[in-house]
Amino acid sequence: MSVRARQFSRFAVGASLIVLGGVPSIAMAQDAAATMGAPGPSDIQDAAPAEEAGDDIVVTGIRASLREAVDIKRNAQGVVDAISAEDIGKFPDTNLAESLQRITGVSIDRSNGEGSTVTVRGFGPEYNLVTLNGRQMPTSTLGDGASAPNSRSFDFANLASEGIAAVEVYKTGRAAVPSGGIGSTINIRTPRPLDRPGFRGSIAARGVLDTSRNEGNPITPEVSGIVSKTFGDDRFGIVLSGTYQRRKASVNSASVGFRDGFLGSENNWGTLPQNGTPGSERITNRPGPNDVYEIPQSAAYDLLDIDRERINGQLVLQAKPTDSLTATVDFTYSSNRVEVRDSSVGIWFNFGNTSSEWTNGPVAGPVFYSEQFDPGKDLSYSQSLTANKSINKSLGGNLTWDAPGGVTVSLDVHHSTAESKPTNDYGSSTSIGGAIFGVQSQRIDFTGDLPIINYQMYPGIDPLNPSLITPTGNAFRNAYFKDTINQVQLKGHYDHDGGFLDSIDAGFSFVDNQVRSAYGFIQNETWGGVDPRGQSFGAAAVPDDFFKQVTLPDKFKGFDGSGGLPPAIYTFNFEQMAELLRSQYNICSNPQTGTVQQGTCLANYTVDRRIGEKTISPFIQGNFSFDVNGNPAHIIAGVRYDQTNVNSSALVPIPVGTRWTGANEFALIYSPNSAFTTFKGSYANWLPAIDFDIEPVRNVKLRASYSHTITRADYASLQGGLELGSNPRIGGGTGSLGNPNLVPYKSKNIDLSAEWYYTRESYISVGYFNKDVSNFIGTTQVDQSAFDLRNPGSGPRYRAAVAALGTTDAVRVRDYILRNYPGSSQVTGTTQAGDATYLTGNINGLPEDDLFNFQVTQPFNSDQTANINGWEFAIQHRFWNTGLGVLLNYTIVNGDTQYDNALDPNVGQFALVGLSDTANAVAYYDKNGIQARIAYNWREGFYAGGAFDPTYVEDYGQFDASASWEFVKGLTVFAEGINITNSNRRGHRRSENFVTFAQPGYARYQAGLRLNF
Repeated sequence: MSVRARQFSRFAVGASLIVLGGVPSIAMAQDAAATMGAPGPSDIQDAAPAEEAGDDIVVTGIRASLREAVDIKRNAQGVVDAISAEDIGKFPDTNLAESLQRITGVSIDRSNGEGSTVTVRGFGPEYNLVTLNGRQMPTSTLGDGASAPNSRSFDFANLASEGIAAVEVYKTGRAAVPSGGIGSTINIRTPRPLDRPGFRGSIAARGVLDTSRNEGNPITPEVSGIVSKTFGDDRFGIVLSGTYQRRKASVNSASVGFRDGFLGSENNWGTLPQNGTPGSERITNRPGPNDVYEIPQSAAYDLLDIDRERINGQLVLQAKPTDSLTATVDFTYSSNRVEVRDSSVGIWFNFGNTSSEWTNGPVAGPVFYSEQFDPGKDLSYSQSLTANKSINKSLGGNLTWDAPGGVTVSLDVHHSTAESKPTNDYGSSTSIGGAIFGVQSQRIDFTGDLPIINYQMYPGIDPLNPSLITPTGNAFRNAYFKDTINQVQLKGHYDHDGGFLDSIDAGFSFVDNQVRSAYGFIQNETWGGVDPRGQSFGAAAVPDDFFKQVTLPDKFKGFDGSGGLPPAIYTFNFEQMAELLRSQYNICSNPQTGTVQQGTCLANYTVDRRIGEKTISPFIQGNFSFDVNGNPAHIIAGVRYDQTNVNSSALVPIPVGTRWTGANEFALIYSPNSAFTTFKGSYANWLPAIDFDIEPVRNVKLRASYSHTITRADYASLQGGLELGSNPRIGGGTGSLGNPNLVPYKSKNIDLSAEWYYTRESYISVGYFNKDVSNFIGTTQVDQSAFDLRNPGSGPRYRAAVAALGTTDAVRVRDYILRNYPGSSQVTGTTQAGDATYLTGNINGLPEDDLFNFQVTQPFNSDQTANINGWEFAIQHRFWNTGLGVLLNYTIVNGDTQYDNALDPNVGQFALVGLSDTANAVAYYDKNGIQARIAYNWREGFYAGGAFDPTYVEDYGQFDASASWEFVKGLTVFAEGINITNSNRRGHRRSENFVTFAQPGYARYQAGLRLNF
């Protein structure tokens, strides 16, 4: 080990340290301190334990990464954890989120089978602020594309890990750290050329085998490289990095939709028949009058095939023309294209002739639920395409001047954009329905982990006869999102020469955040068939070779009982069917609702929302050092002031009428005119923070911190304008209205910890945290009419039909109205049910019909407060000189508000989302050029949200493993396995019996070659 490296290994550098190749530099520490406002090199303490015998060698690989993680944690003020690169271009995991879950108190959420967003100490992704080199990052995701984007959550799937040097998690508030994260502030660090003079780099190529693929197991490529070069006596430098990744995978899911919860005493549409009424005899163990239960509304098996392409690149230029002046310009680019094809078979309940069995209350769960039908009921075969691309661009410049008198001044400017939009001519989230008519009965069995759907057809109707599949309704949704951040930061650091005062940090930040989210859709409500001539569309128009039969049980082989699934289903190509329907029936250029861009199926935006946030943030912080009975101690105390002005404008569609389009399908009719409405809001916060640490015994640290932190409201809550759901049901519709006057969540935090660093790479720590959170954003639901819209399924015509027919069967009632009230309806086709033929079409709402009821939700800052507290336990231990070591951590998270499943479901409840215990266990070997690790990550089940309709995600644990061998100096072969035990995921509602989703898990493997130089 060089003298410089050996000396630095005993240095303490504020709260931030970056590692490349296991040998850090003072330049890195200075840059990190300037970026995050951390103390500079004047805070260095000679506090590290003595090196072990024979340890005077260059430490690289896993050991280097863990050693530096220990240094960051030990030498930080407050509670800070980090993961560092093992070498240039080599982060511990292929996904940043999956690396972060190894940190104590951090858990992740997965999307499309890989880590996406993080939860810290029970606070979900929207409560955590993500920065890149200390700069606020815009968000960029369209989710499923089914609505306007609204989240501040940062999607780590947009960034590859190869170009990352370290990720730091600040769990306590600091005046010098940007505001916005109650759970944490997560800073992503990228390499700088002057940090490591010379010429060095890494090139890696790998193949990825994803065993989840429904059809075959194609190996997809990943290539990455990073090169760092300095010249001109190491006064100038450049870093260039790039990554290309292609992944093909499948995520299959069994899902059950639901009606709102009921009490056993209720009697309205969708409830179980009361005792003594028709149908009650077909109910086993009916829930009692005070029991809560929920009814399935729909169920489906979805086969999702995913194609993801990720491209990342970064260019960094640095110049140090004098010893006191350093200039840095960096540009970061990321592109993440995701295409998901969903082939689905599904059923829908009409709540007519039902049978069911229930578990005992007070929360009754279904054992089975079934329904018998007259001829004409449909079995749905649908195909969906979700295809979007997210592009992030970040351009930053930093000028740091080491002025005379111990003063350092840093000016940092940053322009960053995040944009997401569809990648095809159909939209961001689209679906085409198909159906075989003739379901006699259908049933869901809830006795196993996997919901088992069964359906029986009427005689002569084969659910696997492609000639009977009729295209039905379709929807083309078009979402767009763009977040633009312009940021200026001016920071100053003064080193005081001796005495109680060590240093002073002060600064000012200005952030201009401009967000646009837009959404539009077209939807053809032809659920009885698309043919307007009244003929069955059938095989004459759709060739049988459009459809492909695929087996189903093998797609869910990770679950017991999957053999009870239907043997096969049909899939079809989305584009092929869309083009046929567009050419034959004009479904895009002449839709029932909405308008499109010429020559495409891209809907014009009917919802267009703009939010502008301008925040100024001055701060000042004093850093003090002193002795207590000869033991070194430190205090960092400061305050940050945040003032934010919000400007919210919304363009929303204006509905002018309603249509009854199918048995339980309604649609709104929109005016071609709409207008922007604008609302304003503002808020300000003083955010004090104080950290204290003392070393009462050598290598033992005690810490105490107190701080105030905030998290701003999500974009959807801030957006103004009343928006109604486009497809109400016969019982009513939904709507939402934003509130730009919302103030942020605010947390008052206490952190205590004790840490014993008994070797350079080993420690034991125990921490306690307590957070009192206020200004929670709740939602109120108001039942109201809107825009004088009328319900054609509840009025004089409906009541006349029921009286004449003696039944409420929707198919027959609609047929009666279509035949007897032609002036207010439109016949578009027919449907056959046994020997009877029924008309299908649209029934328009009339002024004499009853008003349509809408449940409109609006966010507000409630006076509800919550306490979140917990414990963090961590052990990192290296077993002498064997090359073996372990990392173990466990986090306990408690909250004082929990959802009570047994309470009246008609009354909303406040509960903390995402609280769960987490644990990690990692065993590693690192010696003689061989590295190996096996990791287990576990997260306890948690409440996932729903004030009226709660959902829960169940316990999940996953094993990962990796190994590498440097068989020639600089040349390494490596392999990695993700979820090697094929762990499954599952969620449920109030009752564990009522599963909402069940997804089999599959392993993902990769192997490749890396060249370091």
